[in-house]
Amino acid sequence: MTRVLAARLDSAGDVLLMGPALRALAHDADVTLLCGPRGRAAAALLPEPGELLTFHAPWIDAEPEPVDREAVEQLVADVAARRFDEAVVFTSFHQSALPLALLLRMAGVPVIAAMSEDYPGSLLDVRHRPPDDLHEVERALSLVGSLGHRLPPGDDARLRVRVPPGAPVPFDGEPFVVVHPGASVPARAWSPSRCGEAVAALVDAGRRVAVTGSRDEAVLTAHVAGCRPGVVDLGGRLQLGQLAGVLAAADAVVVGNTGPAHLAAAVGTPVVSLFAATVPAVRWRPWMVAHVLLGDQDVPCSGCRARVCPVAGHPCLGAVTAADVVAAVDALTAHRQQLEVAR
Repeated sequence: MTRVLAARLDSAGDVLLMGPALRALAHDADVTLLCGPRGRAAAALLPEPGELLTFHAPWIDAEPEPVDREAVEQLVADVAARRFDEAVVFTSFHQSALPLALLLRMAGVPVIAAMSEDYPGSLLDVRHRPPDDLHEVERALSLVGSLGHRLPPGDDARLRVRVPPGAPVPFDGEPFVVVHPGASVPARAWSPSRCGEAVAALVDAGRRVAVTGSRDEAVLTAHVAGCRPGVVDLGGRLQLGQLAGVLAAADAVVVGNTGPAHLAAAVGTPVVSLFAATVPAVRWRPWMVAHVLLGDQDVPCSGCRARVCPVAGHPCLGAVTAADVVAAVDALTAHRQQLEVAR
């Protein structure tokens, strides 16, 4: 059986979005996934890879560490020992696949495919350049398709994860909405005060709310949750697999363009997407799940890729109100109820 190395070296959401492409590879190959430290927890939830390797890529990570020669040489040795037939390097449109391609070539991988605007010389056997307006899921599928790998018959290309047992069940199984106020990139986050207003408005509308966030976001989630009845603060209490379970149980999720938005899509939960236009929505919006996109996608600075918004008032998201969020949640939950009745 063909042995394929699939590499995605950035964050959790990016790894989740390559899930359908991994299934296409796994349909006719033995797949090993090479991911970065920020993506490993998400990679562990994907059902496809037979083995996980981890490498911190200083040319990809948003907070790069110094180049570590020993780590680089170890990666080359680990890849060489596995004698892969092919390697597929997945990147976003603004990232370079060529540093990793060089290391894979040094490890003796005979066929390497990646997307590259830069001239790759002899580093790539397949230099794939898809159209600009494809979603990240479609871009990844088109890349593996360039090597002849296709999804198996009946696979609808949705995101999928394995939800481990044991996730906490907020509100004893009663209906609730998740509000996730944080984001891996600050410029993609709605303001904490607006998130708090949205939580209060959802409670006033008769909904229970679970506020989620990482351990580093515990102060933020406590502020957003407040001391309101009908609200539970889960900030810092959930590993990624547990978060998947909480999202799967929710009626809807209110979240920015960050990993938990794609995790919600992977468990089929509707998303109110507070989408800052720092990157194109056509490439990064929630994939194949009911969602409402909030935020001005036509601001003059759209596509800036800023990590911290330099414009006063954060024009991408500044005009979004708590009432907009409540209306979006109402629309999504009504739609979901109609689908359940139709079944």
